[in-house]
Amino acid sequence: MARLQATWWQRKKYVLHAVVLALPVWFIYQSLNPQFPALWQEQQAGEFKIAPMPLNEDAPYSHHNEYVKDFFIAFNQGNISNVRQAYLNIGQSPLPLTEFAKDEEGIMHGTNHGQHAHAIAPKTISADDKLWITIQTWQGQLHTLKWDIPSQFITQ
Repeated sequence: MARLQATWWQRKKYVLHAVVLALPVWFIYQSLNPQFPALWQEQQAGEFKIAPMPLNEDAPYSHHNEYVKDFFIAFNQGNISNVRQAYLNIGQSPLPLTEFAKDEEGIMHGTNHGQHAHAIAPKTISADDKLWITIQTWQGQLHTLKWDIPSQFITQ
């Protein structure tokens, strides 16, 4: 019986299979060790001390026909249950509460350990834009905070 000549595929198929089996290990490692930008400077509003953190350095993306940028908001002081509603937006000024009532974009949601929001943003962020957080308490108090946008997030 004549022996078949080993083709390239016959010689390399085990290496290819090993690489395919190793890829999930790499993706699991990346998902268990995410890299986030640093928290921005903490600010005080009433009883709350708040520090926002963008989840990445990417430009705003389109989400339900609105441009948004994802943020984690750390409440370092204050009782989160005293917040009736809170909103984030990026722009020249804070948006009025009636603007946020139209859709779910910009609304903070989460747990006592941290809040998340899709901050309403322009398609490109300029140096004049700021991050605005508007908080309304159950007593009707309205607190507004603003942060300058760091240069690595400016997309103009």
